[in-house]
Amino acid sequence: MSTLVTGIGELVTCDGTGEGGIGTRVDHALVVEDGRIAWVGPASSAPAADSVIDVEGRCVTPGFVDSHAHLVFAGDRSAEFAARMAGQSYDGGGIGVSVDATRAADDATLRAALAARVAEMRAQGTTTVEVKSGYGLTVADEERALQLAAEVTDEVTYLGAHVVPAEMREDRAGYVDLVAGEMLAACAPHARWIDVFCEPASPHAFTGDESRVVLEAGREAGLELRVHGNQLDHGPGVQLACELGAASVDHCTYLSGADVDALVDAAATTSATLLPGVEFSTRSPWPDARALLDAGVSVALATDCNPGTCYSSSMPFVIALAVREMGMTPSEAVVAATRGGARALRRDDIGRIEVGARADLAVLDAPNHLHLSYRAGVPIARTLEV
Repeated sequence: MSTLVTGIGELVTCDGTGEGGIGTRVDHALVVEDGRIAWVGPASSAPAADSVIDVEGRCVTPGFVDSHAHLVFAGDRSAEFAARMAGQSYDGGGIGVSVDATRAADDATLRAALAARVAEMRAQGTTTVEVKSGYGLTVADEERALQLAAEVTDEVTYLGAHVVPAEMREDRAGYVDLVAGEMLAACAPHARWIDVFCEPASPHAFTGDESRVVLEAGREAGLELRVHGNQLDHGPGVQLACELGAASVDHCTYLSGADVDALVDAAATTSATLLPGVEFSTRSPWPDARALLDAGVSVALATDCNPGTCYSSSMPFVIALAVREMGMTPSEAVVAATRGGARALRRDDIGRIEVGARADLAVLDAPNHLHLSYRAGVPIARTLEV
């Protein structure tokens, strides 16, 4: 079954050409067959297809690739957000509130909430999302979270090393051993990735040495690596991620010159995934995306959708923040939210519109991609169902 998508005002291919690699085309069309892009070219030369979708002058882009999200949770932390807006700082301690609520929720409640969040993302143009555990922090609860996540995505991340849970605070070494041992053994079959909140500035998160133990154990178990790093202050997370060949190090709010150099040297393997929704929701300094791009770092954008520090599922909102607050051009931000996210997940079949790629598409109620940042907060993006 083939489908011709035509009437495209601007086709954003993210094929590496043009400003920031945006690869825009006008008067173009595409054909989808069996879930893949089968043809791209001038609309006047489009081949016949079994069905036709006319988008009537709208812009078509790759579906957004959200490479960092925490979607398996229960409970509400809106009061914590209000407190931060009144001046309270964030140190990671609120995660325990979500842990308590998630442990208490039954599978049906968590499954329904997860499905609703994924549907909310798709309604805003996201076609691939990575989903982490991290609000269970027992063997059974982490395994349950990963099993639920695997129902909605192939990009599942084991995050037993999110924080040290309250019952283990007097035995940090014991908890690290659990995360890297029994918990890992139970969780690895359900995940592709392992992650760690490497943040010595937080008393709740993990030191560089603890993070290394967790990551190396995960790699030995066959998982690929991701790192939360340098969110709250300067720390070892970025350089550890680059040293170990992690696919992505996420946040990157506080970077030294040596951190940037490490990211440049590792650009072929390790992305810096920036999460500006977190800075918006915590009144934290904005990462310097402009400096990273100019230095040659591989940059991705993601939501970090979670109940505490960024309860937004909107990649268009993230794009607008990146342009307004982090020095990215509109084209660079769209590429970082599509092809950049795909690179952060080590995927070459998504995040671009080229023959052979998955037909994961978004359509904008706008003539071009500039409107994603120009019309901030307006719901103009949605998944194009083909």
